[in-house]
Amino acid sequence: MPLLRVDNMSHFFGGLRAVHKYNLVLEPGHIVGLIGPNGAGKTTIFNLITGIHTPTSGNIELNGQNLIGRQPHEIAALGLGRTFQNILLWRHMNVLEHVKMACYSQLEYGLFGAFFGTPRRHREENRITAKALHLLKIFELSEYQAQLVTSLSYGVQRRVEMARAMAINPRVLFLDEPTAGMTPDELNRMITIIRDIHQNFEVAIFLIEHRLKFVMELCERIQTLVFGEIIAEGSPEEIQNNPQVIEAYLGSEDVS
Repeated sequence: MPLLRVDNMSHFFGGLRAVHKYNLVLEPGHIVGLIGPNGAGKTTIFNLITGIHTPTSGNIELNGQNLIGRQPHEIAALGLGRTFQNILLWRHMNVLEHVKMACYSQLEYGLFGAFFGTPRRHREENRITAKALHLLKIFELSEYQAQLVTSLSYGVQRRVEMARAMAINPRVLFLDEPTAGMTPDELNRMITIIRDIHQNFEVAIFLIEHRLKFVMELCERIQTLVFGEIIAEGSPEEIQNNPQVIEAYLGSEDVS
């Protein structure tokens, strides 16, 4: 059974067809990329799978469980974490607080413990703090833990958002343009981080990205989306040599 399966998913915004008969099979541990021109519907596909929108038709299953009609927090609890195209961070929180806040979705001490400070609550709080600090180390954020996110560079904020997404222990991680706004050095660091979390956490990754060399280097399989419809799917080598992809999206850009 695939970890994540999407069958014939379509969606309309009013009379506008945004996604047409989209299919995805994501196996455990795989990294799949989704590319396409601006406005192709890539983020809409993310939003449909993660419960922000409900598909007009089609089926979505995560680990055999139907996702249609579930709220985003319910889907996250089933093991699907994500980042966003436009970074969504809380301006009044520091870096450590962001990651700890995501960890709180897995608290086990209940309402009684929250009010009366039971030993179990203290153990859980210590566990959450240790987990958050560990994630900050993985994402090379330890030095920023006490800083407000608004004081950080765009690239560092991206890593904060990814650390927060990993705090829920996802089996699948969606990354929406994870290198947007990054310098070349930050991009290379992000490649290393994504490889590390893929290996160490055994998480499947589905990503949208405009930097094609980044996609070609990381992904085992790539889908190309144009006007809400997949026109090509295959290995990086197959995609970069596909005439339809070259005509519709890549143009003269060198992706070798």
